[in-house]
Amino acid sequence: MNNFAHKVMSAPFGHTHIFSVGQAGFIIKMSSGSLLGIDLYLSDCVERFEGHKGFKRLLPKILCPDDLALDVVICTHPHLDHFDADAIPNLLSNGNTKLLCSVECEKLIRQLHLEYYSENITYIQAGDTFTFSDFRVDFVSCDHGQAAPDAVGVVVHTGGKVIYETGDTCLRLDMLHEIARPVDVLIAPINGAYGNMTEEDCAVLTEHLRPALTIPCHYGMFASHHGDVGKFCDIMTAKALPFMLMQQGEKYTL
Repeated sequence: MNNFAHKVMSAPFGHTHIFSVGQAGFIIKMSSGSLLGIDLYLSDCVERFEGHKGFKRLLPKILCPDDLALDVVICTHPHLDHFDADAIPNLLSNGNTKLLCSVECEKLIRQLHLEYYSENITYIQAGDTFTFSDFRVDFVSCDHGQAAPDAVGVVVHTGGKVIYETGDTCLRLDMLHEIARPVDVLIAPINGAYGNMTEEDCAVLTEHLRPALTIPCHYGMFASHHGDVGKFCDIMTAKALPFMLMQQGEKYTL
């Protein structure tokens, strides 16, 4: 078990903890100890498949798929930095981990010959709900454009708290009626490329949702993805909006 995995496992029960894995990847440890992974990019498969497009991994790998037995893994859409084609087979190999993935991910499931785990794989779309142990996940609409029309956002309910991870999306204030309020933590992209929100967009979303805390994501992994955290900090500070920049491996406790 590496240092990051040990940090996750040693986080005390009785509280909800959010860990940043980098890019748009987060692990949420519930008060019961249940582990939920969202859009974990653990390998360098994007570089291997599409490195010529500027997708060289720039952040270190802090977790191996075999280091943690996650209870549930969510892939919000089939882009390889959200559905890690190298890591998913290992994450499922224990026979217990549940995989919840958007409908277009089925093509990747077939390519990877993961039908053996079909009982643990559920294809999800906006409007679906999944309950496990002491948490519930509501899948909500997002807009990642025609490149991923099946993409979804994730709302996690646990211990009386609401964590909203928008998924890859542009700013769509007309979709906010799907989000339970109040929101304790908002996690949203700021890279402003490939149909995602910009730094300013994320601040606007924060103003409308008024979460207790906003955590930006989807920056720093690939040069071509952009995202200016300094600009984001300036905008949020000027608007007096609460936010937190998370380093890889860092923990936030609700």
